[in-house]
Amino acid sequence: MFAKSSLWLYVPTLVLTLASDISGHEVSLLSQSMTWMDSYYDPKAAYLYATALNHETRSSAWYAAGLLARNNTSDALQANRIIRAVIAGQYKDPSKQWFGTYQKYPEEPPVGSNAYPAVMYSSWDPNWRGFIGSTFIVMLEEFSELIEERTRDLMMESLTNATVGDSYRVGGVDDDNLYPSYSNPAIMRAFVSGWTGRRTGDANMTRAGEVEAQSIVDLFNRDNTLSEFNSGTYAGVSLFALTLWAKYMDVDSVMGQNAERMIRYTWASIASLYNAELRNVAGPWDRTYGYDMNRYLSILALHIWTIVGKERAPIAERPFVMSHEGDFAIAPLIAILAPYHNSLLNESTIAALTTFPGTHTVHTSAFSPPWDVYPRNITTYMSASLTIGAESFSEEVIGGPSKNSASFNPAVAQWKRRDGSVGWLSLYAEVEELAVTVGEAYMDLAYPRGNSSSRFTFLVGAGREQNVQSWDDVDGVAIMVTGSVATEYAVSFNGENGGAGKPIKCVSIL
Repeated sequence: MFAKSSLWLYVPTLVLTLASDISGHEVSLLSQSMTWMDSYYDPKAAYLYATALNHETRSSAWYAAGLLARNNTSDALQANRIIRAVIAGQYKDPSKQWFGTYQKYPEEPPVGSNAYPAVMYSSWDPNWRGFIGSTFIVMLEEFSELIEERTRDLMMESLTNATVGDSYRVGGVDDDNLYPSYSNPAIMRAFVSGWTGRRTGDANMTRAGEVEAQSIVDLFNRDNTLSEFNSGTYAGVSLFALTLWAKYMDVDSVMGQNAERMIRYTWASIASLYNAELRNVAGPWDRTYGYDMNRYLSILALHIWTIVGKERAPIAERPFVMSHEGDFAIAPLIAILAPYHNSLLNESTIAALTTFPGTHTVHTSAFSPPWDVYPRNITTYMSASLTIGAESFSEEVIGGPSKNSASFNPAVAQWKRRDGSVGWLSLYAEVEELAVTVGEAYMDLAYPRGNSSSRFTFLVGAGREQNVQSWDDVDGVAIMVTGSVATEYAVSFNGENGGAGKPIKCVSIL
């Protein structure tokens, strides 16, 4: 027995034509992000403030890179202070699982203490080895002359510790989830290990980076897609990390040999799914922090800013008022690498970021072992004012490879509302297997393992209507539901200040 549902969606046609000007945009990205972070800098602590006068480590490292890039008055001096402060907070006990990663904020208790139990991705984050380690390498490669000798020595020692600590990570062991299919940290780990091994003459580190890189490349080569597919945030991180492969690794490395090709193919995939009218990458999304890129800050949008300009990118006039605004802190790194990174893009990719090329359908796939039983098969219908994307999958977990139904969006529609804003709906993942068919104005969804208790739950951005009672109240689109399911449905609101339950994400849903 299986449950099946079909949705039909209709929207009016509205076309927006944009002019073309793509020069020098990384300058404005660096300037605006640094002006924002300047207001958070605490020179006494040599850290950025976070909340409640506490500080934050990763964004401080990113800010230090921006200071070196800007290099005004005392910028280099402050960058050196920040780097040393961040390194002072690195965990240095090799007997601990979190060895080599960095504290989240200096005011926190010791990880693993009675007051602060060790919880991966909570009290400590293994991915920060890659984020901060790769940031150190960018600074060493681009601005070495601005870094004091003693600071450079500490950075190399820190990178060695981070690389050794990252070697503790084995997918499936000690609750670790780092497999080659976890694209963004895997690409960073391979790079930091390979670069540090070469710089220090450590053959084991060098070899570990190459082996990791080959596994990532092998997965990519299956259909020229990242395993961690189509994420506004993490595709941006993966492109950043692949740029490090391309720019800083020699041709004797698997990374140096494959990075430029992987960047071009990744951008080709993004371009085929990008709707310049809506300023959004169409679904489905493996991991997302929002449903409209114009309302949450994505790292991919920062890349787009450097390519076609802020006005044409999915970025608000004041980026720091968007949800997930903390990721604006990585902007200096995106800006620093943009001249090289953007030189790898072809004209058709750049054109798709400014002008919608016309109605088309995208067919592709992505594979994330060990979670996927078979590759996720993806189909997306693209028109100027409506996109519909979904993927068929069979997985060992609910919520996609990240095991998070709040961020895994396997069936998504977006449309242009009457006021020009973006409406959306997304299937909330509650099953391990989904079969889909997508075509013009419809998505057909089936639960192959469904039964009488199966349900289809859709998160919907209804627009300005404050009292949504039915599909008829959803602005800008007409939705019809059919199929071998009961067509009666319940509507609920889960808000920060009340409603039927707690919010699934802390993002604006207008």
